[in-house]
Amino acid sequence: MASFLASPTLQLGTLPSNPRGGPLFLGLKHVPKIQLSKATKASSSTRYRCFRTTISCSAQPETLNIVQSTIAKQLSIDESTVTPETKFADLGADSLDTVEIMMALEEQFGVSIGEGGAENIVTVQDAADLIEKVQAASA
Repeated sequence: MASFLASPTLQLGTLPSNPRGGPLFLGLKHVPKIQLSKATKASSSTRYRCFRTTISCSAQPETLNIVQSTIAKQLSIDESTVTPETKFADLGADSLDTVEIMMALEEQFGVSIGEGGAENIVTVQDAADLIEKVQAASA
């Protein structure tokens, strides 16, 4: 559900009508004017900041580079197309390819992920994070 903020000086338009006299869009209600109190305006800027997100990579750059290289080799694609945010599906990998990639990563890093570990892997970053998690758990 979306909400909209408007300043008191902003004039809102009217909804177009259909030939039968009712609003053209069913379920919408025309609101002639929206006014916000000062308290609401102050809290809206706080809410805005709450929706800002930052993307942080928890895997070390070296781990991520090895994961990217391994994935590119397994799928026979250019390594520059494999970024941390890239989804395996976007690389053309099906579920069998994903299992083979995870097996290659297990061999590359000398870890055992297990059957359930690879189920939640969607992106390259997910794979790198999982490798480091498994390495930390086995240390």
